Amino acid sequence: MLIFLIGFMGSGKTTAGKMLAEKLECGFADLDSLIEEREGMAITEIFALKGEEYFRKAETSVLESLLDRTNLIVACGGGTACFHDNMRKMKAAGITVYLRLSPEVLAGRLTAGNITRPLVAGKKGDELMSHIRKLLAGREGWYRQAGIVYPAENFDPAGLVELINSLTGEKN
Repeated sequence: MLIFLIGFMGSGKTTAGKMLAEKLECGFADLDSLIEEREGMAITEIFALKGEEYFRKAETSVLESLLDRTNLIVACGGGTACFHDNMRKMKAAGITVYLRLSPEVLAGRLTAGNITRPLVAGKKGDELMSHIRKLLAGREGWYRQAGIVYPAENFDPAGLVELINSLTGEKN
């Protein structure tokens, strides 16, 4: 089984992915971490030094290297599904799960986390909320193509495993 977790930055893909991997007794990969490892620099540095288009190509290359894997949960970057036909590739290779959260919850997480994300760096309050709404509006169509759209406010790994198993016919 190959499962891709998609959704906006701050939606909990990495946290949920680790929980799912433990529950399903399979491997876990964080796409952003793999990109940083391959490029030898942080995502913020890649954006600053080489630009978003370079990053998106690197992201697709790393994603493609995982498409033939099994027994793996992949936490994708917030924009992975939206570029270079990646959504189609992920759907063809495995199960896609959109961890859906409201803009308000996302803004709270991104503010509380004190995390530097290139696409929201330096934005706070109303400016952050406006930017999240704008980006989310552009990405929602991609995210909703996922095989599972999962409301992630109160993430329940057992419930998601049950849902995945009902779609695949597997038992865990």
